[in-house]
Amino acid sequence: MMAAQARLFEDLLQLAEFPIPDILIRVPYPFQWGAPTFDAGEAFAMMAASFVALVESTGTFLAVARYASATPMPPSILSRGIGWQGIGILFSGIFGTGNGSSVSVENGGLLAMTRVGSRRVVQISAGFMIFFSILGKFGAVFASIPAPIIAALYCLFFGYVGSGGLSLLQFCNLNNFKIKFILGFSVFMGLSIPQYFNEYTAINGFGPVHTGARWFNDMINVPFSSEAFVAGSLAMFLDVTLHGKENATKRERGMHLWEKFKSFKKDARSEEFYALPFNLNKFFPSV
Repeated sequence: MMAAQARLFEDLLQLAEFPIPDILIRVPYPFQWGAPTFDAGEAFAMMAASFVALVESTGTFLAVARYASATPMPPSILSRGIGWQGIGILFSGIFGTGNGSSVSVENGGLLAMTRVGSRRVVQISAGFMIFFSILGKFGAVFASIPAPIIAALYCLFFGYVGSGGLSLLQFCNLNNFKIKFILGFSVFMGLSIPQYFNEYTAINGFGPVHTGARWFNDMINVPFSSEAFVAGSLAMFLDVTLHGKENATKRERGMHLWEKFKSFKKDARSEEFYALPFNLNKFFPSV
């Protein structure tokens, strides 16, 4: 992922004909780096990266819902969040950010630590982010925070989000040996495979998959460099293939927890937790 982002920034620097002036206020505008171009190979590579972001964002959505004391997220709400994330990625391309938009895992951990799940807080924070993006000098103050402090915060925030996902295992029967195998094998491979890909890239300057087509390399190297993608995809595949469809098996897998929340309208509390502000539900209804 880091290698792909570095190449994107190199391409942006080559497109920029003039250096950015050192001014106090700078408002971004669409296509500021020039007219958009399209390359089928690079498009497939970015689709692979977006799929990785989708998997990681899904886990963060579920953890945030749990820490906010909300009901389990209905599939339509999850799809709505992923759809808005896609719109954010589209705007990232229009404004030439050099990278896409994804859910902030750190904010999920911050919600767990502060226990503040108010939507108003998120809206105000978004306003501050827009403000600091225009006034670069103020944003530089936050960018100058020492890396060890950021690393310490990451240890807290990622720990909270990870434990939020592990807490869902309480609804499974951990005495079942199939569930034990799926859990242990997916976690181990989810840590081992990305570690191999990342170390290989750091030593050689390119990933284990190194062909003449850079877009194909990115399609393989980027997903397998993500711990969440490898572990989640492998666990889902094993969970679907190793278990039957009997009701007892579903209960051992914890599927009974989600039955009630498959539809937005099955639980009266869904409106309280997942309704959009400003009466936007009329334009983006949930099913």
